[in-house]
Amino acid sequence: MTKKERAAYVDAELEKLYPNPPIPLDHTDSYTLLVAVLLSAQCTDERVNKITPDLFKRANNPYEMVKVPVDEIRAIIRPCGLSPRKSQAISDLSKLLIEEHSGEVPDNFEDLEALPGVGHKTASVVMAQSFGYPSFPVDTHIHRLGQRWGLTSGKNVSQTEVDLKKLFPKERWNDLHLQIIYYGREYCTARGCDGTICPICKTLYPNRKKPFAAKKA
Repeated sequence: MTKKERAAYVDAELEKLYPNPPIPLDHTDSYTLLVAVLLSAQCTDERVNKITPDLFKRANNPYEMVKVPVDEIRAIIRPCGLSPRKSQAISDLSKLLIEEHSGEVPDNFEDLEALPGVGHKTASVVMAQSFGYPSFPVDTHIHRLGQRWGLTSGKNVSQTEVDLKKLFPKERWNDLHLQIIYYGREYCTARGCDGTICPICKTLYPNRKKPFAAKKA
Protein backbone atom coordinates (compact mmCIF):
# COMPACT_ATOMS: atom_id res chain seq x y z
CA MET A 1 0.00 0.00 0.00
CA THR A 2 1.05 3.58 -0.60
CA LYS A 3 0.81 6.10 2.22
CA LYS A 4 -2.38 7.53 0.70
CA GLU A 5 -3.88 4.06 0.42
CA ARG A 6 -3.03 3.34 4.05
CA ALA A 7 -4.62 6.60 5.11
CA ALA A 8 -7.78 5.87 3.11
CA TYR A 9 -8.03 2.41 4.68
CA VAL A 10 -7.54 3.78 8.20
CA ASP A 11 -10.15 6.47 7.57
CA ALA A 12 -12.75 3.97 6.34
CA GLU A 13 -12.12 1.44 9.11
CA LEU A 14 -12.27 3.97 11.92
CA GLU A 15 -15.48 5.45 10.55
CA LYS A 16 -17.01 1.95 10.67
CA LEU A 17 -15.82 1.32 14.22
CA TYR A 18 -16.63 4.75 15.68
CA PRO A 19 -19.20 6.50 13.46
CA ASN A 20 -20.12 9.05 16.13
CA PRO A 21 -17.15 9.37 18.48
CA PRO A 22 -18.12 11.01 21.77
CA ILE A 23 -15.96 13.68 23.37
CA PRO A 24 -14.15 11.75 26.15
CA LEU A 25 -13.94 14.64 28.62
CA ASP A 26 -17.15 15.56 30.43
CA HIS A 27 -18.01 19.25 30.12
CA THR A 28 -20.93 21.62 29.71
CA ASP A 29 -19.40 24.51 27.78
CA SER A 30 -16.16 25.82 26.32
CA TYR A 31 -14.82 26.94 29.71
CA THR A 32 -15.33 23.60 31.45
CA LEU A 33 -13.87 21.84 28.40
CA LEU A 34 -10.82 24.11 28.48
CA VAL A 35 -10.21 23.34 32.15
CA ALA A 36 -10.79 19.61 31.65
CA VAL A 37 -8.33 19.45 28.76
CA LEU A 38 -5.76 21.34 30.81
CA LEU A 39 -6.20 18.82 33.62
CA SER A 40 -5.81 15.89 31.21
CA ALA A 41 -2.11 16.59 30.62
CA GLN A 42 -0.24 13.47 31.80
CA CYS A 43 -3.52 12.18 33.26
CA THR A 44 -6.21 9.85 31.96
CA ASP A 45 -9.55 11.22 30.81
CA GLU A 46 -11.24 8.78 33.18
CA ARG A 47 -9.51 10.29 36.18
CA VAL A 48 -10.22 13.83 34.99
CA ASN A 49 -13.91 12.99 34.71
CA LYS A 50 -13.89 11.83 38.33
CA ILE A 51 -12.29 15.06 39.52
CA THR A 52 -14.08 17.76 37.52
CA PRO A 53 -17.55 17.31 39.08
CA ASP A 54 -16.16 18.44 42.45
CA LEU A 55 -14.20 21.27 40.86
CA PHE A 56 -17.10 22.52 38.75
CA LYS A 57 -19.49 22.24 41.66
CA ARG A 58 -17.21 24.73 43.37
CA ALA A 59 -16.81 26.93 40.27
CA ASN A 60 -17.83 26.30 36.67
CA ASN A 61 -17.07 29.71 35.15
CA PRO A 62 -14.15 32.12 35.34
CA TYR A 63 -15.98 34.63 37.54
CA GLU A 64 -16.52 32.01 40.25
CA MET A 65 -13.15 30.32 39.74
CA VAL A 66 -11.13 33.46 40.49
CA LYS A 67 -12.80 33.58 43.90
CA VAL A 68 -11.48 30.12 44.79
CA PRO A 69 -8.07 30.12 46.49
CA VAL A 70 -5.39 28.42 44.40
CA ASP A 71 -4.64 26.06 47.30
CA GLU A 72 -8.25 24.89 47.27
CA ILE A 73 -8.17 24.28 43.52
CA ARG A 74 -4.91 22.40 44.02
CA ALA A 75 -6.42 20.17 46.71
CA ILE A 76 -9.36 19.23 44.50
CA ILE A 77 -7.30 18.44 41.40
CA ARG A 78 -4.36 16.76 43.16
CA PRO A 79 -5.24 13.25 41.85
CA CYS A 80 -4.74 14.55 38.30
CA GLY A 81 -1.05 15.18 38.93
CA LEU A 82 1.00 18.35 38.40
CA SER A 83 -1.48 20.07 40.70
CA PRO A 84 0.68 23.06 41.67
CA ARG A 85 1.15 24.10 38.06
CA LYS A 86 -2.35 23.21 36.90
CA SER A 87 -4.13 24.94 39.79
CA GLN A 88 -2.19 28.15 39.21
CA ALA A 89 -2.91 27.98 35.48
CA ILE A 90 -6.64 27.51 36.06
CA SER A 91 -6.72 30.52 38.37
CA ASP A 92 -4.59 32.68 36.09
CA LEU A 93 -6.41 31.85 32.87
CA SER A 94 -9.75 32.50 34.54
CA LYS A 95 -8.53 35.95 35.55
CA LEU A 96 -7.26 36.62 32.03
CA LEU A 97 -10.55 35.52 30.46
CA ILE A 98 -12.35 38.10 32.58
CA GLU A 99 -9.84 40.88 31.98
CA GLU A 100 -9.33 40.41 28.26
CA HIS A 101 -12.27 38.38 26.91
CA SER A 102 -15.31 39.38 28.97
CA GLY A 103 -15.29 36.00 30.66
CA GLU A 104 -15.64 34.11 27.37
CA VAL A 105 -13.28 31.48 25.97
CA PRO A 106 -11.80 32.91 22.75
CA ASP A 107 -12.49 31.09 19.51
CA ASN A 108 -9.08 31.49 17.90
CA PHE A 109 -5.70 29.84 18.35
CA GLU A 110 -3.72 33.00 19.04
CA ASP A 111 -5.78 34.05 22.05
CA LEU A 112 -6.22 30.52 23.36
CA GLU A 113 -2.51 29.76 23.25
CA ALA A 114 -1.80 33.03 25.06
CA LEU A 115 -3.72 31.75 28.09
CA PRO A 116 -1.66 30.35 31.00
CA GLY A 117 -1.19 26.59 30.77
CA VAL A 118 -2.75 26.34 27.31
CA GLY A 119 -0.54 24.89 24.59
CA HIS A 120 -1.29 24.08 20.98
CA LYS A 121 -2.84 20.68 21.71
CA THR A 122 -5.23 22.08 24.33
CA ALA A 123 -6.16 24.95 22.04
CA SER A 124 -6.75 22.50 19.18
CA VAL A 125 -9.11 20.38 21.27
CA VAL A 126 -11.14 23.43 22.30
CA MET A 127 -11.24 24.78 18.74
CA ALA A 128 -12.38 21.42 17.41
CA GLN A 129 -14.83 20.35 20.06
CA SER A 130 -16.28 23.67 21.22
CA PHE A 131 -16.17 25.73 18.06
CA GLY A 132 -16.16 23.11 15.32
CA TYR A 133 -12.98 24.48 13.76
CA PRO A 134 -11.07 21.81 11.79
CA SER A 135 -8.18 20.81 14.03
CA PHE A 136 -6.09 17.70 14.56
CA PRO A 137 -4.95 17.58 18.20
CA VAL A 138 -2.19 14.99 18.51
CA ASP A 139 -1.87 13.07 21.77
CA THR A 140 0.36 10.11 22.60
CA HIS A 141 -2.08 7.61 21.03
CA ILE A 142 -2.24 9.49 17.72
CA HIS A 143 1.53 10.03 17.71
CA ARG A 144 2.11 6.29 18.28
CA LEU A 145 -0.45 5.03 15.78
CA GLY A 146 0.54 7.48 13.09
CA GLN A 147 4.01 5.92 13.17
CA ARG A 148 2.83 2.31 13.38
CA TRP A 149 0.63 2.87 10.35
CA GLY A 150 3.37 4.53 8.33
CA LEU A 151 1.57 7.86 8.09
CA THR A 152 4.29 9.99 9.70
CA SER A 153 7.96 9.89 10.58
CA GLY A 154 6.97 10.64 14.17
CA LYS A 155 9.88 12.96 14.98
CA ASN A 156 7.58 14.95 17.28
CA VAL A 157 3.88 15.68 17.77
CA SER A 158 4.08 18.85 15.69
CA GLN A 159 5.40 16.93 12.68
CA THR A 160 2.80 14.20 13.21
CA GLU A 161 0.05 16.82 13.13
CA VAL A 162 1.38 18.31 9.89
CA ASP A 163 1.72 14.90 8.24
CA LEU A 164 -1.76 13.71 9.20
CA LYS A 165 -3.40 16.94 8.08
CA LYS A 166 -1.90 16.41 4.64
CA LEU A 167 -3.26 12.87 4.38
CA PHE A 168 -6.84 13.23 5.61
CA PRO A 169 -9.68 15.50 4.38
CA LYS A 170 -10.13 18.58 6.54
CA GLU A 171 -13.78 17.74 7.17
CA ARG A 172 -12.69 14.49 8.84
CA TRP A 173 -10.08 15.94 11.21
CA ASN A 174 -12.32 16.61 14.21
CA ASP A 175 -13.90 13.16 14.26
CA LEU A 176 -10.80 11.33 13.10
CA HIS A 177 -8.55 12.48 15.92
CA LEU A 178 -11.10 11.11 18.40
CA GLN A 179 -11.50 7.87 16.44
CA ILE A 180 -7.74 7.28 16.44
CA ILE A 181 -7.64 7.89 20.20
CA TYR A 182 -10.41 5.37 20.83
CA TYR A 183 -8.77 2.80 18.57
CA GLY A 184 -5.44 3.37 20.31
CA ARG A 185 -7.05 2.71 23.66
CA GLU A 186 -9.06 -0.33 22.60
CA TYR A 187 -7.01 -2.15 19.98
CA CYS A 188 -3.58 -0.62 19.37
CA THR A 189 -2.42 0.10 22.89
CA ALA A 190 1.15 1.00 23.80
CA ARG A 191 1.82 -2.43 25.31
CA GLY A 192 -0.92 -4.54 23.76
CA CYS A 193 0.18 -4.03 20.17
CA ASP A 194 3.69 -3.66 18.79
CA GLY A 195 2.69 -2.87 15.23
CA THR A 196 1.98 -6.49 14.35
CA ILE A 197 -1.07 -7.44 16.42
CA CYS A 198 -4.13 -5.18 16.04
CA PRO A 199 -6.41 -5.54 12.95
CA ILE A 200 -5.31 -2.31 11.26
CA CYS A 201 -1.59 -2.93 11.84
CA LYS A 202 -1.88 -6.47 10.48
CA THR A 203 -3.79 -5.30 7.41
CA LEU A 204 -1.47 -2.42 6.60
CA TYR A 205 1.71 -4.41 7.22
CA PRO A 206 0.93 -8.13 6.77
CA ASN A 207 4.62 -8.96 6.28
CA ARG A 208 5.89 -7.04 9.31
CA LYS A 209 7.52 -9.68 11.50
CA LYS A 210 9.44 -7.65 14.06
CA PRO A 211 7.92 -5.29 16.62
CA PHE A 212 7.77 -1.68 15.45
CA ALA A 213 9.40 0.74 17.88
CA ALA A 214 7.49 4.03 17.79
CA LYS A 215 9.35 7.19 18.74
CA LYS A 216 7.96 8.83 21.85
CA ALA A 217 6.48 12.30 21.67
